[in-house]
Amino acid sequence: MNKLIILLLILNASCENENIKFLAELPKSLDEVSGTETTVNSDYIWMLNDGGNASKLYGVSAKGNIKEELKIDAKNNDWEDLTSDEEGNLYIGDFGNNDSKRKNLSILKVKKKALNDKGKIDVDRISFSYPNQKKFPPKNKNLYFDCEAFFYFNGNFYLFTKSRVEKDFGKTTLYKVPAKKGKHVAELLGTFNTCSDMDCWITSADISDDGKTVVLLSPKSVWTFTNFKGDDFFNGTSTEIPLNGRISQKESICFNNNNTLYITDEKAHGSEGNLYQFHLK
Repeated sequence: MNKLIILLLILNASCENENIKFLAELPKSLDEVSGTETTVNSDYIWMLNDGGNASKLYGVSAKGNIKEELKIDAKNNDWEDLTSDEEGNLYIGDFGNNDSKRKNLSILKVKKKALNDKGKIDVDRISFSYPNQKKFPPKNKNLYFDCEAFFYFNGNFYLFTKSRVEKDFGKTTLYKVPAKKGKHVAELLGTFNTCSDMDCWITSADISDDGKTVVLLSPKSVWTFTNFKGDDFFNGTSTEIPLNGRISQKESICFNNNNTLYITDEKAHGSEGNLYQFHLK
């Protein structure tokens, strides 16, 4: 390979990678970050780990340093994502469901005023079930009820499932759940397909503060949805943005502003365990 070809390859890779920037390596206590969120009236990036880890929320700086640790009075069955509302309340998505057999799916509300507490923090529980699941677990061909991605929007939560059906890993199903305490049956809104392999799993989601852009995260890409009406997100304009050409176990995404996002990956299975900044424009 001559020097000109090598130079062109380097320049091409540089152009592809310019939308994502390394910010920090996360500390060991955040090796399995599965949810990330920014809130109004807080300078921190709030993070949580998935199932098997402590029931804690972490307030983290953009340099990757832990500034706050909040103990939550609820079991971490399988915490998988984090979102917030316009008042600054945080919501923990306890709906990881690898085998599609859980019947205790819930979203935990951490009130804004509790973010300054030092003791164990009480939560409000919002429980839900899927309207189209009849067996726990279903047959392998129907393992569509795992979930790692959601966000709050206009008084409701929007959940995007993670398919565990072979050759259909890129299928995500969108459900709507009221953002109020109680037991709810989720409303099925639609489906979207990215691709068929595991690198297309949907692992996190968020919506911009202006409500105009939805993002879905997979190990290899960010999918954006724009020009939608109401909450008909999948019928908007969809765009896939490849991430760095390097696949890792990316587990969380959130908006910092309408054009800039934070992304993390787990420090597992060869992944980095880092905090990144990602620019849409």
